[in-house]
Amino acid sequence: MITRTDVQEAATRIAGHVRTTPVARVEPDLAGPAGALWLKLEFLQHSGSFKARGAFNRLLAAAERGDLPAAGVVTASGGNAGAAVAYAARALRLPAEVYVPTTAPAVKVDKLRQLGATVLRHGSEYAEAYDAAVKRAADTGALFCHAYDQPEICAGQGTLALELLAQVGEVDTVLVAVGGGGLMAGIAAGLDGRARVVAVEPEGASALHAALAAGGPVDVPVAGVAADSLGARRVGGIAYEVAVRAGVRSVLVSDAQIVEARRLLWSSHRLAVEHGTAAAMAALNSGAYRPAAGERLAVLLCGANTDPSDLAG
Repeated sequence: MITRTDVQEAATRIAGHVRTTPVARVEPDLAGPAGALWLKLEFLQHSGSFKARGAFNRLLAAAERGDLPAAGVVTASGGNAGAAVAYAARALRLPAEVYVPTTAPAVKVDKLRQLGATVLRHGSEYAEAYDAAVKRAADTGALFCHAYDQPEICAGQGTLALELLAQVGEVDTVLVAVGGGGLMAGIAAGLDGRARVVAVEPEGASALHAALAAGGPVDVPVAGVAADSLGARRVGGIAYEVAVRAGVRSVLVSDAQIVEARRLLWSSHRLAVEHGTAAAMAALNSGAYRPAAGERLAVLLCGANTDPSDLAG
């Protein structure tokens, strides 16, 4: 479990290592019934996603404890977590190994290598890459960085919530895309009742939705256009506990709705994001989440490690 105090401590720890990302207010004629609609442009973060926050918090906290080994760090990732860990490790002059499934997009694998990480492909799904990474860390003594289910990772991601509140003041609802749930957990803990959190998941990768229905984390099948970033087979234990405690609601969106939201973010706002990120906006565009009149909304646009060539001019 993580608390707002953990998030506040993470914010102090990572200050100066991550960017304060901007917030853009959407024009009233595009905001629908919402009283205000803000887009948090976290895809401008170092390494192209919010995950740099958690990676720095994990590594810097380990350094404070004297637990940062010369063997460096190991992680498993479909791309974004790996890029974040590679970026943080390079900044702290540590070696990094990243295990990815064979389905990881080439654009993300190339970025990992550009950041100086050793990339190892293993298995067709994240779960298989994860098992290999855990074994590697145990064999070498390297620090293992979970993509979404470690307290320091989740608390680091939650610093985004503190930043958002400082930028926009009061907000009623925050929409966030969910895969394994680390970002959602950090956001809900950081907000600590100051706003409701709505989790948005693809129909083909709905680990949190299934967990809330089952009363605990369960394995789900993973498929779809956003599976590379939101394709966790099982939601994290921390995420589930925080979601229940905070009353987080989950809504589902289809692949077609995600693709359309991504296209609209480009055509209407000139924002190029990955499909997983567009899922949060798809909840609004599709009506999966319908704001009340005058509701103050923030949509977290959390990653941009994508190939923009399929976006229409």
